[in-house]
Amino acid sequence: MADAPSHCLRGTRDACVLTLAFMLAGCAGTPSASSTEPPDDYFAMSLPDVGQAGEAMMSPVEGSAGQLPQQQSSPPRVIRRALMEQHDSWSGTPYRLGGTTQSGVDCSALVQNVYRDTFDISLPRTTRGLVNKGHAIKRRNLRAGDLVFFRPPGSRHVGIYVGDGYFLHASTSRGVIMSELDNTYWQRYYWQSRRTLEGPQMAQLSRVL
Repeated sequence: MADAPSHCLRGTRDACVLTLAFMLAGCAGTPSASSTEPPDDYFAMSLPDVGQAGEAMMSPVEGSAGQLPQQQSSPPRVIRRALMEQHDSWSGTPYRLGGTTQSGVDCSALVQNVYRDTFDISLPRTTRGLVNKGHAIKRRNLRAGDLVFFRPPGSRHVGIYVGDGYFLHASTSRGVIMSELDNTYWQRYYWQSRRTLEGPQMAQLSRVL
């Protein structure tokens, strides 16, 4: 094959240089709007938890927080705290048979007052009536809010279990106090325990107490 004349090579080189100049001028000019604006689904492609149609959704931080378990106290713990507040309010009130106030109160009236003021629940006035409320439970299954009953010689007695082996009651000798179920005296005359606060009630109470 014969060599191309030099003037042909110069013409080809000039044409290439001219073409390259046009290309560079195009890159340096003002770009079109379509080349600078992101596509409609840019954020949907770039961020998690955003819908493909572009609608705003929950941010990743909000999504994670929404999946965390609620840090609420369990119902028994909330009820126990409420009962301890009642103890602080009634502590030292003297025992008085037939009494219903902080000037003097008997065991069933204390239970009735605490349930009304703490749980907005109406209970019978007497121990005889209270022992028919709710359902019997085993002592080992006691939880805060359950009623505990005793039968000392010639009488009946009732208190409210507050947890950790203690119950709140109006003692005939010391007034309103908390006592241990494992105390020798109360062990001897322990009768039964009853639950008047059921699951749905406890769940409701945990939201309002």
